[in-house]
Amino acid sequence: MGVKKENMPEKGAAVQKDMKTYAIIPYIPGGLVDPTTLRKLADVAEKYQVKIIKMNSEHRIGFYGIKEEDIDNIWDDLGMEPGGFIGKCVRAAKFCTGNTSCKKGYQNTVEMGLRIDETFHKMKTPHKVKISLSGCTSCCAESAVRDIGLIGTPKGWRMLVGGTCGIQTKKGELIAKNLSDDEVIDYITKILDYYKEKGIETRMGRLIQRIGFENFTKEVFGE
Repeated sequence: MGVKKENMPEKGAAVQKDMKTYAIIPYIPGGLVDPTTLRKLADVAEKYQVKIIKMNSEHRIGFYGIKEEDIDNIWDDLGMEPGGFIGKCVRAAKFCTGNTSCKKGYQNTVEMGLRIDETFHKMKTPHKVKISLSGCTSCCAESAVRDIGLIGTPKGWRMLVGGTCGIQTKKGELIAKNLSDDEVIDYITKILDYYKEKGIETRMGRLIQRIGFENFTKEVFGE
């Protein structure tokens, strides 16, 4: 019998159903691409005979069915650092186009999403953390069902915490509203610091359920 394959978070690789090949998802901030990036992805996929290339629900282009011995070379050819796709860390933020182009958008999700990624992406946490930003209450980026969700309004950002879109779907709870961009970064910092300090290996929503939303709010913000 061969050696059982495992996920390799440090290489940004998740073992697939056949237990022989892997999936990697190159980091493309917010799913924003240009022709050069698309050509590079296509060239690399062709060179290593990637079996499946798919847009996923987080606005990323995933490579599925790659050989273990090709993982490092693929990252090198892409000119990207691995990691952040799996493992216990803050995942890349998901965001819509916001007021950069959408007529309904109230807030700049692109600028804010990139800023959040620069500050928090790949930060080690007790469990995975997903952050999502929607430019308006249409909530196209599914912000209501993320660990930390931001929704744009005319007066600023609404922030929800503890949501999940897993088997047991749960809407996040409103923890603040009318936040400025700087206040958003401050709030996320405090929430993640508290989450790491607790060190309980469970999703944020379950932690909030365990200690109660009011207690969570008081302990995070020292009120």
